[in-house]
Amino acid sequence: MDKPDAADNGSNPGIQPTQFIPSGEAVASARIHRWHVVLATFIVVALFIFWFLFTSKSVQLRFEPAPSEVSVSGGVSFELGGVYLLREGTYQISASSPLHEPMRQDIEVTSERNQVVNLNFTPLPGFLSLQLYPLDAEVAVNGEPRPHLQPLELPAGQHELEVSHARYLPSAQIVDIEGKQIEQSLAVKLQPNWAEVRIASTPPGAQVWLDNEDLQQVTPATIEALAGEREIRVQLNGYKSHRERIFAQAGVALTLAPIKLVQADAQLRLTSSPSSAGVTVNGQFVGQTPLQLDLKSNHAHRIAIIRNGYQSYSRSKTLKRGENASLHANLVQQRGEVIIHSQPAGALLSINGKPMGAADQALQLPIRPHQVAITLDGHAGYSQTITPKVGLTQEIKVKLLSVEEARLRAMKPNITSAGGQNLKLFQPFDFTMGASRREPGRRANETLREIAMSRLFYLATQEVTNAQFRQFASGHDSGTFEEVTLNEDDMPASSVSWHDAAAYCNWLSNRDNLPEFYEIEYGKVIGTNSTARGYRLPTEAEWAWAARTYPKPQNDVQLRFPWGANLPPPDRQGNYADRAASALVGRVIFGYNDNQTAAAPVGTFKANQRGIFDMGGNVAEWTHDFYEIPKPEPAADPIGPISGEYHVMRGSSWMHGTITELRLSFRDYGIQGRQDVGFRIARYAE
Repeated sequence: MDKPDAADNGSNPGIQPTQFIPSGEAVASARIHRWHVVLATFIVVALFIFWFLFTSKSVQLRFEPAPSEVSVSGGVSFELGGVYLLREGTYQISASSPLHEPMRQDIEVTSERNQVVNLNFTPLPGFLSLQLYPLDAEVAVNGEPRPHLQPLELPAGQHELEVSHARYLPSAQIVDIEGKQIEQSLAVKLQPNWAEVRIASTPPGAQVWLDNEDLQQVTPATIEALAGEREIRVQLNGYKSHRERIFAQAGVALTLAPIKLVQADAQLRLTSSPSSAGVTVNGQFVGQTPLQLDLKSNHAHRIAIIRNGYQSYSRSKTLKRGENASLHANLVQQRGEVIIHSQPAGALLSINGKPMGAADQALQLPIRPHQVAITLDGHAGYSQTITPKVGLTQEIKVKLLSVEEARLRAMKPNITSAGGQNLKLFQPFDFTMGASRREPGRRANETLREIAMSRLFYLATQEVTNAQFRQFASGHDSGTFEEVTLNEDDMPASSVSWHDAAAYCNWLSNRDNLPEFYEIEYGKVIGTNSTARGYRLPTEAEWAWAARTYPKPQNDVQLRFPWGANLPPPDRQGNYADRAASALVGRVIFGYNDNQTAAAPVGTFKANQRGIFDMGGNVAEWTHDFYEIPKPEPAADPIGPISGEYHVMRGSSWMHGTITELRLSFRDYGIQGRQDVGFRIARYAE
């Protein structure tokens, strides 16, 4: 290179940068590159559409009546003129029609190319206005008594209407309710269930009794006798009583032959307090008080008056010829001793609603049923019916429960879902989530924080199995891993996305008539109802509490691993990455053996300290919470962030064998299904 001439004195400007202007060829190349992207996108979309059209089935939805709105959820769908293109599987149809109940129904799309599904709306209830005679007749619909509300609200369709009255013949008929809020009317007139009976006597003025009831009428008289066999008694002082049995037929009048009363030899009129006591004469039952007896004169008669709960009254009576006498018995009530003990002190006692003072006392009560009630502020009341016994002392020992204790006692400790899962009731206490920074294997997302727990919840003792999940999604397949099946009926359902697990919870809630916890549109969860008692995924806090805490708090001691504090686990402690899985996964627990290559049937290994199976090992589990790295601040009954993209997974699986993954504080996240991730169900108790 030549040296610069000294005469230039630096005046030569040298090489200067200039703006680059692409050539026409370069511009054309860039334009062609963008078209490649557009073309590739078009091809992918076209291939997807072609694949969907090739694999989908033509499904015609026939509604009766025609709907005003229709939506199909559960997968990709395409609608054209009432015909939907759907792939095989389960779909939920949501539709509405005026004056009909909203429809929410599952349909199953099969492998047939063309399918027709008939769907019928249920009309809204209708109303039935009744005109009754007599007005105080009783009404029952389909065997269930109904209050006298006008009009009656009834579902559309046929119903059995029964109208009855003690003195009338019952009426039963089928009524067809149109529904759709239409009001219909029906008149029901019952026919009398009695016969008119005419009675005359000589002499007249005798009292008339029917089945031992004084009718407050004297002969001649016309009485109403209910249909059936009846006894008529006619009596007049100084004359023998006349008894006659009749058979009354509804609506058929009956005239008795004139009754000629015979002068009595001797008479005894019996009364008692209380009345309606049984009377025997010489050991033979003759009726109930008040009662007029015709007795043979100048003979001793043993009169006994008996009533339940009272001491028997007995007298010997001899009457002269033509004598009319009276005998009144004041029956003495029998009593029995009842001793009441209650805890805690200060409770109050009432008997049959009458305050009796302090609960701890001995009482002498009449021999009849009594309602015993014990109350104390801040405690659940106690109530019992007791019948004292003569000569026998009865004791009642009562320990009143606090309101909280009574609330817990009223809840079932175990329930079974419609899907066959057993769930245990838990009353959680405050505990610590996360792990200390000094703990070996700790990850940054395991923030240590204090959690206050107050809501009682049920938690399934086992993970949802393939068989249980197939009740909801018949085509579910957990697949295989390296030619080892994960798909046996009793194995945990895996390869289930978080949204599908939530949809299963809603499906199970509907089967058990519980309010849905998740709000789902087009197969995606868009919200939750935190007050609903329907099935759901356990919150991360519930999962951690059930996995790590002991049944009774032990000085804040919590489990580090499912089996204790140190590695390695005892053999057959749980289903982790062991020697049997060494050919399938990268890291295994050195020297550990659980005899399971991949997923094991749920409940194969022993339950944890709370009776829950597979909280560590088998499959990791979805929880309800959106994923985040939590802050160290305390929280109360947390359910995670209100939004997010991923959800928290808890617990190790059959693929895991490192110290990080085996710890109970280990947290993972995702949204799509994974072959070593399953789920279990939970629900709030109240």
